[in-house]
Amino acid sequence: MRFYEDLAVGETETLGSYRVSKAEIVEFASQYDPQPFHLDEKAAEDSIFGELVASGWHTGAICMRLVVENQDPIATLAGVGIDGLRWHAPVTPGDTIHAHAEVVDKRTSDRRDDRGYVTRRIEGFDQDGGLLISYEGTALVERREHGSDDE
Repeated sequence: MRFYEDLAVGETETLGSYRVSKAEIVEFASQYDPQPFHLDEKAAEDSIFGELVASGWHTGAICMRLVVENQDPIATLAGVGIDGLRWHAPVTPGDTIHAHAEVVDKRTSDRRDDRGYVTRRIEGFDQDGGLLISYEGTALVERREHGSDDE
């Protein structure tokens, strides 16, 4: 288990990959984002995308799964926010999403000496290296050494 003190700004991690199917694009959209270009191939052909595409929220959920399942375990207490969420390109059936994380900021809590905030930039790329999604997620992370401002 890695604690706040074990994480360094600039540290990067590769977080695996996930292949997206047409069936799951439609299933996710049916439940959470029922827009025609996520649900119906014919309707999608007449959209700005020209083909069926995954919801951006689906892309984000896939990246979250890759983070949780493939990162070196971190003593995360809670997620506290997402900033700068951008969908750079659509995900289509058969695409494989590869995720990457970089620690971009960290600071100790002003209120509690047993925790700190760690912000990581998460990026998802397609099988050709094209950027699909990016965001910065901040988590509350347990500190191993309470009462010390040393990192």
